[in-house]
Amino acid sequence: MAKQNEGEYWLGFDLGGTKMLGAIFDAEFKPVVRVRKKTKAFLGQKAGVERICEVINEALEEANLKTSQIAGIGIGVPGPLDLNRGVVLETPNLGWKNLPLQASLEKEFKCSAVILNDVDAGVYGEYRFGSAKDARCVIGVFPGTGIGGGCVYEGTILRGKTSSCMEIGHMLVAPDGPLCGCGRYGCLEAVASRLAVSAAAAQAAHRGDAPHLMKEAGADLMKIRSGALADSVKNGDKVVEQLLRDAGRHMGLAVASLVNLLAPDVVVLGGGMVEEMPKLFVEEVKKAAKNRVMPSYENSFEVVAAALGDDSAAMGAAAWVQKAVLAGASPPLFN
Repeated sequence: MAKQNEGEYWLGFDLGGTKMLGAIFDAEFKPVVRVRKKTKAFLGQKAGVERICEVINEALEEANLKTSQIAGIGIGVPGPLDLNRGVVLETPNLGWKNLPLQASLEKEFKCSAVILNDVDAGVYGEYRFGSAKDARCVIGVFPGTGIGGGCVYEGTILRGKTSSCMEIGHMLVAPDGPLCGCGRYGCLEAVASRLAVSAAAAQAAHRGDAPHLMKEAGADLMKIRSGALADSVKNGDKVVEQLLRDAGRHMGLAVASLVNLLAPDVVVLGGGMVEEMPKLFVEEVKKAAKNRVMPSYENSFEVVAAALGDDSAAMGAAAWVQKAVLAGASPPLFN
């Protein structure tokens, strides 16, 4: 294993969500600087790479560091990836296809780079530094516009032959449920994502069943985000609270199946809705999961909220490239 020298810094990048975050960490993984920029939808591939490099350069300038002081760059990316080649196969919200992002970053910054799924990065961050620190097996469920999932097993991100796995959002939980964006029916994402809850809440507001939500956000789906849902619950919209609890219950059903398969010691819940309402989601997921697992597993796992917030994916991505570099992997792959 390569020896880490003092003065090395690790850069983590989170490309998921509506904002991109670049963060630099020192050798002890204390944050040095963070730079956030809006993620522009359908940004062209060339412009997209330039924007990522712009954020990284801004972070370096703000931290008063030279490029040569960065030991590695890890970047969490949504969508299908070829992990072996470091290629982003597709990102629907950005319009990228077959983008050799890893090679582009290595060429630009003259250091090791690695790409990984953004939720995998978040779960790895929670494993290294957060609410699942040092767990033998941790499963992450991160509801947002969709529902992402990840698993760290004995210190390594669980993955497929060439791609990420753990597509928890597309587990079947409602056989007669609605159509999912993937083209199948009854997926967890179709009934429990923030988008699914917001759509049902908009209908409730339109019917007059969620008066506070109607007053503050109307029935406009674009305005009914996680904060608006939490505010609606705080102000007595019981229908919205029930919709959220139903979402948590569906997540718990999926978690139960994963517990039966992988026997994790920790299940971490993250994402915007969980950050706004951690107690509600932890309660519902835990209750549903414990009611559905094999009896011998009922007390074998914890359900906890993520602890790192927005930093989880950036920290996880930086820590993952550190693991690769210190292991002497070239390219930094874990098969």
